[in-house]
Amino acid sequence: MHAHCSLALLSLILCPALSAEEGWKSLWNGKDLSGWSTWMQRPESTSVVADMRRGVDGKYVDAIGSNKDPLKVFTVVEVDGKPAIRISGEVFGELRSRESFQNYRLRLQFKWGQLKWPPRNGARTPRDSGILYHVHAAPGAEGRTWARSIELQIQEHDVGDLYAVNSEISVRSTARKDGKHTLYDYDPHGEWHVFSQVSGQEGRCVKQPDAEKPGGEWNLVEIVCLGEDCLHVVNGKVVMRLHAPRRIDGGKPEPVTSGPIILQSEGAEIYFRNIELKPITALPPEFNESAD
Repeated sequence: MHAHCSLALLSLILCPALSAEEGWKSLWNGKDLSGWSTWMQRPESTSVVADMRRGVDGKYVDAIGSNKDPLKVFTVVEVDGKPAIRISGEVFGELRSRESFQNYRLRLQFKWGQLKWPPRNGARTPRDSGILYHVHAAPGAEGRTWARSIELQIQEHDVGDLYAVNSEISVRSTARKDGKHTLYDYDPHGEWHVFSQVSGQEGRCVKQPDAEKPGGEWNLVEIVCLGEDCLHVVNGKVVMRLHAPRRIDGGKPEPVTSGPIILQSEGAEIYFRNIELKPITALPPEFNESAD
């Protein structure tokens, strides 16, 4: 009897931890940035980078480029007693996974730092970053800062928004006027709209509801991708369902359902930790549409 109780108690202690972590793989080793590559745009003229050319106007001539980080934009630090990736935000650029992924559930935590940098250092300018997925362009290709992809926006008050970065994707949504501007809010009962951030189009859909935590707290963000279905999940709440991601860099739109993942450096200090991915063959039951 005594031994049986001990075993039962041991299983209660161990099993939840085992089942919670089953199938999850860490995408970051917690020590350095191996498994990831960097690329950065031209620094702002306010940044001081030795050995980089400036024009007569004082602006830098060239992009920093791939796997060079003279300003230590991407570093590994300890925050709240745990290792985290610090992205200073001083230069616009990307931290890109060397692996590509398809049919997965990605989860990570982020928290804002204090620093803001030109040109996004205004007192009222929200801190900005993002997760790009289904990435399908090389770093800096076509002169772009952000590679063609689908973006889960990470910006103060807008975490979970969509930007279809030089791509296309469909979301059920409802239009509303914001001054002269038309915004589209995610609405599981709304009409299908195609979003594409190309010339003259914002390519943005606004998440619903707002599940973001106050500044200074860690947020848990998940991206779920299975075939042509994607979910944006913020702190356990589905804030957008997306369908049929398409690449538009060829003669006609073609499905894009895999690719590397990018964490953005976009003018604000941000920390990322616990970056994990799990292959899936079905959408997680806790994110069923009946819960919306």
